[in-house]
Amino acid sequence: MAAYEGDGEGPSTASGPPAPRGKVTITEIAREAGVSVPTVSRVVNGRSDVAPRTRARVEDLLRRHGYRRRPPAPSTRAALLDLVFHDLDSPWAVEILRGVEEVAHTAGAGTVVSAIHGRSGAAREWMHNLRARASDGVILVTSALEPGLQDQLRVLGVPLVVVDPTGSPGADTPTIGAANWAGGLAATEHLLSLGHRRIALIAGPSRLLCSRARHDGYRAALEAAGLTVDPALVVPGDFRPESGFAGCTALLDLPEPPTALFATSDQMALGAIEALRRRGLRVPEDMSVVGFDDLPEVRWSAPPLTTVRQPLADMGRLAVRTVLRLARGEHLGSPRVELGTELVVRCSTAPPAAQSSASRIA
Repeated sequence: MAAYEGDGEGPSTASGPPAPRGKVTITEIAREAGVSVPTVSRVVNGRSDVAPRTRARVEDLLRRHGYRRRPPAPSTRAALLDLVFHDLDSPWAVEILRGVEEVAHTAGAGTVVSAIHGRSGAAREWMHNLRARASDGVILVTSALEPGLQDQLRVLGVPLVVVDPTGSPGADTPTIGAANWAGGLAATEHLLSLGHRRIALIAGPSRLLCSRARHDGYRAALEAAGLTVDPALVVPGDFRPESGFAGCTALLDLPEPPTALFATSDQMALGAIEALRRRGLRVPEDMSVVGFDDLPEVRWSAPPLTTVRQPLADMGRLAVRTVLRLARGEHLGSPRVELGTELVVRCSTAPPAAQSSASRIA
């Protein structure tokens, strides 16, 4: 039979009505939960030596009463932020990190960078380490935490900001993203304006809101032009070059290949260009290609890539400013911020080959 976490005290049997919201004390929480005050203190401070059922009961009461952790005493310790990615093996992540580091350095804050990779238990291990180092704020990039871990952050009083959320992190969680729908619309409208009608899409992971928004923008542009989306022209991808290569190869094998391609990430666009090169096809003469991100290397690709610029470094900068404001107890005007995207036209797009030939003959 489980004891009350070995604190030497039996459970309190007193009970009573909840205290007014925002004014409840640890002693009152302990009385209502039927546990000792040290047990509640361990839950509030994120200690692991509390039985799961007891922790759940105490955390439920803390949430119901709106208990707020007492602000720490003034200290000269520099702020410490946790920056958490799903993975770090892409230039996209590096651009976010560049923006985070720039503002954190100016603010005198340290940064701990982690990648959880979706591994079983990795997020819980990270949470254990976060409690040990007493982080002042968390920036979560294109990742998702289990609801229980988000609840632990709330109980600990650690502010959370999500960049490019994978789903809905909760109405009260600040999020920072880009205008992905508008970017998908602009990329497709650009190809339509050049005269393309068979426009393919290499989509990103469907679990990501940004992927779905870019796909929706593509669909909206085609429908506004009076075109029906051909399912055969939409292939899946994962934002990596390999999936762009595979997707473009599949599209080239169609009885009637597309004349233009919108890849929803620059890396997939580069993979698609390599697939075209291996088939002996030229960009943009044989197929136009548009990417999404405007990573630094795409202006030096062959040819330089037309793409949708999203302000990745700015998203990182704003995330740090936001989490530091929350750590200081400041109020945010809106929990959702969406930064604008911009179409950058370079050399990878042109009118369809037949139209270009007709123009030259004329």
